[in-house]
Amino acid sequence: GDVLTGIITALLARGYDQVGACALGMYIHGLAGDLAAKDFGKESLVASDIINYLPQAFMRLDD
Repeated sequence: GDVLTGIITALLARGYDQVGACALGMYIHGLAGDLAAKDFGKESLVASDIINYLPQAFMRLDD
């Protein structure tokens, strides 16, 4: 929950409304988790892995 909360808070600070920040935050969090799970496997995934994959997840939004 801490990683998701941080993402949503950052989006709110960038000017997203509450609903938009929550929706985008959940999507980005899930995408970063999926990307990390491909490399590490779901069983060994930890919160810092999701954090490390956030840049890749945000870059995919631009595609």
